[in-house]
Amino acid sequence: MKTEKSISNCVLLLSKEVNKKDQNGQFQLLPPLYPEDAYEPYMSSKTVQFHYGKHLLGYIENTNKLIAGTEFQDMTIEEIMLNSSDKLFNNSAQVFNHYFQFEALRPAKDKNEELPKKLKEKIEESFGSLEDFKKKFSEAAVSVFGSGYAWLLAGEDGKLEIMQTKNAENPLTQGKKPILNLDVWEHAYYLDVQNLRVKYVENFWNIVDWEKVEKRMLCEK
Repeated sequence: MKTEKSISNCVLLLSKEVNKKDQNGQFQLLPPLYPEDAYEPYMSSKTVQFHYGKHLLGYIENTNKLIAGTEFQDMTIEEIMLNSSDKLFNNSAQVFNHYFQFEALRPAKDKNEELPKKLKEKIEESFGSLEDFKKKFSEAAVSVFGSGYAWLLAGEDGKLEIMQTKNAENPLTQGKKPILNLDVWEHAYYLDVQNLRVKYVENFWNIVDWEKVEKRMLCEK
């Protein structure tokens, strides 16, 4: 077991829904929180169809196959991720990672970009300003070599920090508390901006749901 005490069920706000299984004991793809075109023009409906509807679905289906008849079949996605390795880890972690990102996106028409008070205070305390944070997070996302993620973490000391991970890796396996992530695998953006990862990151800031980020920051197991 990679960690005995985890806040994984807390930071994924949809954990209860994500972990519901059908009559055959299999995880199912949750319906998207918003219509597929809700993020346009910053993320196209086609990207949502493929990224959420096909890539995430594929990771769920692979996880179901890999846990069948094993010690993992009665575990949650978080428990599987924290206790597995190799193919099962890669697939279960990608289930978590994808839900985690889409959960913290808001429709483009929702123009409320004002940060909630406590999150604003922590960002300014940790990075100086929101713009400084965005710059540092964007640099981390753009500079991931190959496939991976950029993460915003809430430390035990109350300060926020930025972390890069490779492939399907997740900060929870290191006992860290993620509150925001950005997928920089090419499948996350190639249909919209081809190889222009910088543009993809710029677009991301227009659809971040800061209320969700603050909820994750404040949650306690």
